[in-house]
Amino acid sequence: MAKVDLNQMYANLSKIGQSIPSVMKAFEELHVSAVGNGALSAKEKELIALGIGVAVHCSYCIADHVNSCLKAGATRDEIMEVLGVAILMGGGPAAAYATEAVQVLEDAGK
Repeated sequence: MAKVDLNQMYANLSKIGQSIPSVMKAFEELHVSAVGNGALSAKEKELIALGIGVAVHCSYCIADHVNSCLKAGATRDEIMEVLGVAILMGGGPAAAYATEAVQVLEDAGK
């Protein structure tokens, strides 16, 4: 499994933003609004985003949202339970992508 380079992803997103600034500004505002505290906490929303990232097989999403989950105070046990739900919803392919989340956790010392 190749480790994703989030710094390169962010750099490339910045390049996209230079070409289509209104789209990327709107996307960033959507992201901030969607994951902020509300009826669900920011932590809960990041856990949901991680589960979706696993289910749709997005390696960058998995790495980014594991880190965001940890920053929001999620525990390893909470993240592992999210991976279980993602596997339920996504089957075998989701199980394979869940291993990427485990690797990010281990790289973070969790």
